[in-house]
Amino acid sequence: MPALGLTVRCTTPATDSITSVEQERHDDNDRIRVSDSEREQVAAVLGKAAAEGRLTLDEYTDRVGQAYAAKTRGDLVPLTSDLPAGLPSATAMPFPTPAPGGDLAGFSPSAGAGVDRIIAIFAEDSRTGQWRVPARLEARAVFGSCQLQFQDAQIQHAVTRIEATAIFGEVALFVPEGVEVRLNGVAIFGSKVSKLRELSRPGAPVIEVHCQVAFGSVIVRPPKRRWLRRGQKD
Repeated sequence: MPALGLTVRCTTPATDSITSVEQERHDDNDRIRVSDSEREQVAAVLGKAAAEGRLTLDEYTDRVGQAYAAKTRGDLVPLTSDLPAGLPSATAMPFPTPAPGGDLAGFSPSAGAGVDRIIAIFAEDSRTGQWRVPARLEARAVFGSCQLQFQDAQIQHAVTRIEATAIFGEVALFVPEGVEVRLNGVAIFGSKVSKLRELSRPGAPVIEVHCQVAFGSVIVRPPKRRWLRRGQKD
């Protein structure tokens, strides 16, 4: 009686080795420190999901707060993993790689030049007195408040862009009369309002304020009055 031929296929150690290497790379990528642009990318995905009704306002505010507090890419991944436009894994996040010569490919050292950030999470922060206003400034108040006072500031550019995010918080801008302020963006159960009364002067600086508000406010108002001592003239 002829012997039956049997074929046995076994998983080779090489396959297990490849899987182990891929998992190790994934874990290493999860531990990479995140940049502000990556945080903003996740915040944009969350904002779109909230507008579409995929997230409640409580879920949105909670996740955005976690996004801005994230330290590694692994911290960001769970925030969007259940969303259609979410980031499937940390490896999907763009990250500059070293090019020949040691420079980062696709990264310009001047790309972030002129950008300032003021962040208040369960806190207060401000820019007052004589300070130089960059071309772009990001102000984020999450359960906190940010104040930007421009009356004594050096506005260096014809157009200044302010990215104002207020989540259960307030971003307040004190702008001298005559300066043109362009206020736009979205407010969900919150407000964005300008209380400036005078028209802008021809050739005056322009401040563009782009708002993202949820249960908070972005407000533009004239500078606080300076109380003068008796006998002093205005």
